[in-house]
Amino acid sequence: MILEMVRANGAVSLRELARVVQTSEVTVRRDVRALEAEGLLDRRHGGAVLPGGFTRESGFPQKSHLATAEKTAIADLAAGFVEEGEAIVVGAGTTTQELARRLARVPGLTVVTNSLLVAQALAHANRVEVVMTGGTLRGSNYALVGSGAEQSLQGLRVSRAFLSGSGLTAERGLSTSNMLSASVDRALVQAAAEVVVLADHTKLGSDTMFQTVPTDVITRLVTDEPPAHDDRAATELQALADQGVQIAVAGASGNQGGDDVPARRQQRRDMPLPAPRRGQGPGLRAAAVLGEQAPVPERTRVADLRRR
Repeated sequence: MILEMVRANGAVSLRELARVVQTSEVTVRRDVRALEAEGLLDRRHGGAVLPGGFTRESGFPQKSHLATAEKTAIADLAAGFVEEGEAIVVGAGTTTQELARRLARVPGLTVVTNSLLVAQALAHANRVEVVMTGGTLRGSNYALVGSGAEQSLQGLRVSRAFLSGSGLTAERGLSTSNMLSASVDRALVQAAAEVVVLADHTKLGSDTMFQTVPTDVITRLVTDEPPAHDDRAATELQALADQGVQIAVAGASGNQGGDDVPARRQQRRDMPLPAPRRGQGPGLRAAAVLGEQAPVPERTRVADLRRR
């Protein structure tokens, strides 16, 4: 069962394996070690991936059932960083789709996206303007890619970009398994004053083929609390913080049902962070889409990575 799940999804967390197999994480970890010894899979930061170092991309049906509680908690927390009247870009992914559902009641928000799923989540939000890129539809993740998508982003300027991906490391930053998706994500990053990465703990330490956002360009990472035994994930988070990335950690035990859970309800821990790096300025309001820049006060409350 474990091997079949990894083959179907490319990467699976120990927490998810334990839930599906209906056993403890300790037992799953032992089985994963045995499969790794046979060369059938690789252990990675609280999970398991296909052997070979670079995880392959899973389709939307598989991704939508992975780390659902973690994605919900991350989306709840990330929504708290969005101001009324802002203009933002939101990339493709199941975690960003969860975020979009929580942005539907932010007045005066403008969302630029290449994701049909993000647009669908906001389709009936009468106080949110949705702007879609052009491009060619990529059916595996319902995203618009290609030169049409990239060209439609030229000249755009927004306050923040919210992106997810297949892997995140302190050494290489955010990466994905598809070249076309990576190229559009880089164009989304170019349009934003700040870059916010949404990645659950299973992606920490995973490295995939195409880099989308180098570490020194990432403003903030919103992630979930790694399992207590996952020292490597904690080490990766600290390495990201040491390079100037602001870390916000959401408790995966937070509310999983509602679409409008305030970020303040999530579990957080506070730490002093490095000073902002060069090129990281304040956000821009929706007028920035038309070229007019106006500062937005920063009101970030950042999580703490210091262990007990």
